[in-house]
Amino acid sequence: MTRLKRETKETTVTLSIDRNGGEIRVDTGDRFLTHMVETLARYAGLGLELDASGDLRHHLIEDVGISLGTALRKETPETAARYGWAAVPMDEALAEAAVDVGGRPYYVGPLPSRLYEHFLQSLAVNMGATLHVRVVRGKDKHHMVEAAVKAFGLALRQALEEGGTVFSTKGSVTLEVE
Repeated sequence: MTRLKRETKETTVTLSIDRNGGEIRVDTGDRFLTHMVETLARYAGLGLELDASGDLRHHLIEDVGISLGTALRKETPETAARYGWAAVPMDEALAEAAVDVGGRPYYVGPLPSRLYEHFLQSLAVNMGATLHVRVVRGKDKHHMVEAAVKAFGLALRQALEEGGTVFSTKGSVTLEVE
């Protein structure tokens, strides 16, 4: 389990996360953000308690993404399966997500919402993950974003599973900084 508190002049985010599951309780003060974070946790199989507040919606969504990514980086086992992929239909929407939690931060979208594009990018970069999200089709922005978040959650669940060995031709990577 990882606990994190991130405070700026603009936001406060407190969370505890467990990749092995558990209760999900989220309060961000933004109903759609709360819904998306709960959805991500459920589909990824995570236990999550998160409280967040902020001055502007943009700052809140960005800082929740940064905090979740930072905590998920700590929760990623060295012997993670590493890769995950999923496609999710939601009414008229269809979205796909592919993730690599191997420590190479990168994000490719787009989503039909700049705020949630930024949320996923902030999460992926701070997690040290490569995340590709593609909305194949859709008309309702809510459905397209939610399908993408669900697909990411399912892909993340696969990627975080214990693989029993370091899944890299490099083996374990160590870095010393002075």
